[in-house]
Amino acid sequence: MSPTSSRDCRQMKFQDQLLFNWQVLNRHRLRTCLLLLTIALGVASVIMLTSLGEGARRYVDREFSSLGNQLLVILPGKTETTGTAPPIYGTSPRDLTLEDSQSLATISTVTRVAPIIAGTARVEYHSFAREVITIGSNADFFPIRNVTVALGRQLPESASDNASPVCVLGARLKRELFGNRNPLNQWLRIGDRRYRVIGVLQERGESLGLDLRDMVIIPVRSAEMLFNSPSLFRILVELDHPASLEHSKRKIRQLISRRHEGEDDITLISQDSMISTFNQVLTTLTAAVGGVAAISLLVAGILIMNISLISVSQRRQEIGLLKAVGASAVDVRWLFLGESLMLTASGALIGVLAGELAIALALRLIPDFPFAVPLWAELAAVLTALTSGLVFSWWPASRAAKLDPVRALRGAR
Repeated sequence: MSPTSSRDCRQMKFQDQLLFNWQVLNRHRLRTCLLLLTIALGVASVIMLTSLGEGARRYVDREFSSLGNQLLVILPGKTETTGTAPPIYGTSPRDLTLEDSQSLATISTVTRVAPIIAGTARVEYHSFAREVITIGSNADFFPIRNVTVALGRQLPESASDNASPVCVLGARLKRELFGNRNPLNQWLRIGDRRYRVIGVLQERGESLGLDLRDMVIIPVRSAEMLFNSPSLFRILVELDHPASLEHSKRKIRQLISRRHEGEDDITLISQDSMISTFNQVLTTLTAAVGGVAAISLLVAGILIMNISLISVSQRRQEIGLLKAVGASAVDVRWLFLGESLMLTASGALIGVLAGELAIALALRLIPDFPFAVPLWAELAAVLTALTSGLVFSWWPASRAAKLDPVRALRGAR
């Protein structure tokens, strides 16, 4: 026989096997549909859950990137941050002061400095009142945090030195206090002091856990008086170039150390280190969530094995007939394995399509959250489904291959 004829024979044999498997699956439509549904749900759950984790990672990436790529955060207290979450407060009793932040402007690689005092205060206007986050800072806070004003103006340049009774409102807070009226130059009460509204922030959602729509920004000197505290919550520093990060860190430590009587009592956190930490945590979480979802595929594999065992028991005479007409043990084994692979491949394809459709729908319903499916998750889900189907159907297929054709034709066990 020529090589071409040999290839044609093998091709026909493969086509015959596909047709045979299709006829078997078609005869048991309900069982086939339930197995397809089980596999598809497993694959779709892996895709949807990993897309949620990947979306969270991209969301964090986007939020930090919106701050620019030269951000440095200074916290009071000496804390080593190697791969852990950024601390909220330091461990040293020595506070960062407004004078400390003003001295940082003398460093040549520093372009902007925004001292921050944060707290919660009661905001009142006529009969309306509510507790909101109150930020005390200066004019540099707006470009550093990429915050823009939609109405009016931002804090004046003198906000670092003068306790001016002015404030900038978040968009939601403005609507709740003033409705559709113009709030500019209106007076309201924050805590026990009166402030004049000079601006309203552009509508924007949460940024790094801070809801910019529901907050009020006042001069840092005014915040000192309002909260009766000269200590800063943190200092945001913008550098002239990412390459100057290490040089700037050394200069900042030297400067603050001189001002704090030789003590190195601050923590410096760069934007890159924060992004790297969050990325590591969220990538690990995504993989863990995907692994938990993949357990459902193992359950589907066990279900396939049980169904295959029942199928072998019910189709003993059919197996005996196949062996009697010349089918080898390998042929019989691959008939059952092929049936399982056809089933799992079809279920995996349906699951991928269902997962992608669900993500597309989620993107329309929640456009601000960047749902995205990692390619590795789709490949892992499909390969896990195929491997599960192959592994769990091997034992039933081997049992079918070992049947004696005469006993099988008689229906004997």
